[in-house]
Amino acid sequence: MSPAPADELDHKPLDGGWGWMVVFGAHISIGFAYATPKVLSIFFKEIQEDLGSSFSEIALISSIMLAAMYAGGPVSSVLVKRFGSRPVVMLGGLMCGVSMVTASFGTSIIYLYLCIGIIGGCGLSLNLNASLTIISKYFLARRPLANGLAMAGSPVFLCFLAPVNQYLLVKFGWRGSLLILGGLMLNCCVAGALMRPVIVSCKPSCSAPQNEVKELPNGCSTKRNGRCMKNAGSFLDMTFFKDRGFVIYLIGNIMFIFGAYAPIVFLSAYAVSQGVEEYSAAYLLSIMGFVDMFVRPGTGLIANSKWIRPRIQYFFSFAMIFNGTCHLLCPLITSYAYMVVYAVFFGVGFGMVFALIFECLMDLMGSQRFPSAVGLVTIIECFPMLLGPPAAGMLVDIFGHYKYLFFMCGSVIVTGGLFLLVMNIFNYHMLKKEEMAKDREQNQKNIENKDQVEMKQTSEAAMEQSEPEGKEKNGAQRDPCPENAPNEM
Repeated sequence: MSPAPADELDHKPLDGGWGWMVVFGAHISIGFAYATPKVLSIFFKEIQEDLGSSFSEIALISSIMLAAMYAGGPVSSVLVKRFGSRPVVMLGGLMCGVSMVTASFGTSIIYLYLCIGIIGGCGLSLNLNASLTIISKYFLARRPLANGLAMAGSPVFLCFLAPVNQYLLVKFGWRGSLLILGGLMLNCCVAGALMRPVIVSCKPSCSAPQNEVKELPNGCSTKRNGRCMKNAGSFLDMTFFKDRGFVIYLIGNIMFIFGAYAPIVFLSAYAVSQGVEEYSAAYLLSIMGFVDMFVRPGTGLIANSKWIRPRIQYFFSFAMIFNGTCHLLCPLITSYAYMVVYAVFFGVGFGMVFALIFECLMDLMGSQRFPSAVGLVTIIECFPMLLGPPAAGMLVDIFGHYKYLFFMCGSVIVTGGLFLLVMNIFNYHMLKKEEMAKDREQNQKNIENKDQVEMKQTSEAAMEQSEPEGKEKNGAQRDPCPENAPNEM
């Protein structure tokens, strides 16, 4: 499907300029949003020994954080519409920093659920949604590339934070590491400062007519944006469920999210259980992140091509199938060299999916409806996000081996990819039939209207011809012969 035209956006996106600085800021905020729940798994073994928790209990830390990040989507959408992306990202960065600092003083697993999971997850939610929304305001033609570069923040920060966290863990323990990590996450406030607000001509009465995005200092455009968008939609727009393409996307996405994060959370522990040294196990996440770093912008470039962009939903299905197949093959691996190969292919599949996951939603919904759509999607996805890693941890607790969690995650993701592939073929076929039926109906209406116009013109012409004849007959009946008139007098 083709991207939304510029006239639907009520302005012409810059597709460059300061937009690249906005992408850089989004790169930082999205990087922390997606990498933090993954790299926290490096601390899990120490936290588990310190607090006496099980695998499923310790996995809930990342699950709650990710679930809160996704569940806060609608709230973040409302705040972005009202205040703009800049203050929302800065607030999110502050919440993330505070959450990690306070978590460093925790003495129970429930306390970590509250600080890291709920407070930190809500902060990440503000960062993620606001960053994605402002990219859709600045870019149209180059939007897949911009999204790919912004989403590349996740692997870049994963590649950087994994060994850093391992080093901090050795030097300062998990408490000191969380304290330092909280200070690092305050950089999201700096990233938010780069996100200049944009003002669009929503309605003629709202602002002066303009054709291009204008950059305004301070917060004046934020207030104007709030007035323009106050009637943009409700908190949760349930009309999206009437869209067949959206429902198909949502079901496939739920299946992917359920199995996406458990392999990352338990990858280091799985490697250690196979006899790999702890630093080498942490480097597997770095390898995955390093590969992912290049795959996401590369996928954005491929998706932006004229051959792939109209078929981007199929490309997304292929990426999911590839990702799930990697997990299904992982339990066959026994040596560290093959684990590195798995990490490489895992990075390729994971990067492809997350470079396309929000672009496909923009492609379906358009830029104007995207903020509401992504809020609804994320709040629904929080449930599989919350259940996935603990379910995988429960399999480890029951069977005492990690291979079953990889089988579960891989099979669910492959099933979701196949579902998307088949249902998208069906959806496009139905859309084509509906479009043809609509065209036939319109043609039939045009023919009927043409026949009615012709009949009306024919009747009018007949009336015009009959009117002079009637006038002549009436005149002949009223007027006597003029030659006989004087004789009668």
